[in-house]
Amino acid sequence: MLRDGITGDWIGTFIGHKGACWSSALSSDAALAATGSADFSAKIWDPQTGECLHTLGHRHIVRSVAFPLQVNPGCVATGGREKKLRIFDLTRGSTTSSPSSPNTTGEGTESNIEGHELAPDTHTDTIKSVLWNADYNIITTADDKNLRWFDLRSQKPIFTFNTKDEIMSCELNTLHTMGNGNSGVISVAAGKSCYFFNGGRPGELLKKMDFDQDIASVAINPRTRKVVTGGKNETWAHVWDLETEEELEVHKGHHGPIWSIQFSPDGNLYATGSEDGTIKLWKACKEPYGLWR
Repeated sequence: MLRDGITGDWIGTFIGHKGACWSSALSSDAALAATGSADFSAKIWDPQTGECLHTLGHRHIVRSVAFPLQVNPGCVATGGREKKLRIFDLTRGSTTSSPSSPNTTGEGTESNIEGHELAPDTHTDTIKSVLWNADYNIITTADDKNLRWFDLRSQKPIFTFNTKDEIMSCELNTLHTMGNGNSGVISVAAGKSCYFFNGGRPGELLKKMDFDQDIASVAINPRTRKVVTGGKNETWAHVWDLETEEELEVHKGHHGPIWSIQFSPDGNLYATGSEDGTIKLWKACKEPYGLWR
């Protein structure tokens, strides 16, 4: 589903997958959308018309999709239970849909684009997350307990970090920095800890925060130095001070674990996605904002 990020208003629905949608992404210019599904495919959509432009076939569930951060999204990266990191060149190949009759059903668009696999046999577990870094040549993946950074030039992994606990979420925030240029921060939740990595230097750990409960999701706003977490076995959203690690706020309202958290582009809101089937938007600034007073 496509919604307005400020009000939450429904805009439209991309229809066509025959299995659960595990992940979704918008290109940086919002010209394309991508979804990864349990129906063994990733789909590329036109957000303006809802047309399915490509269906990228896989041999197992697609858990994550990612566009490069550059404005021209000529390719997309995928990962999932195949245990393979693939890159698809969207400028090549064709689909079975006719340009004169846009396909808004998401069916009958199997693409002949062949995905290129990077570093075969590197992953030994399901790839849960794929992140395209600010440096176009660097891609980060998260599987069971490992974060891996790949260089597209050598097509090999250049750094691996073991969290010792199962990775529950892995997100890249390029909107604000922690004094590391415009590369952003990679935030990871694993076990009872959160890890924050330099988005511009593969493997450079900026900070680790430890908690007394299992963490399912985490998001960071480096500008305000605040961190939001969701617990694996509870329903509350916790706001922490990045420096002192003091708990600042607790937001109640969900009726299931919070599996996903992300800040808005301006950092004044954050969204929480829960097992209760809802997304909640929370105000993260003191001044009035949008519908929030």
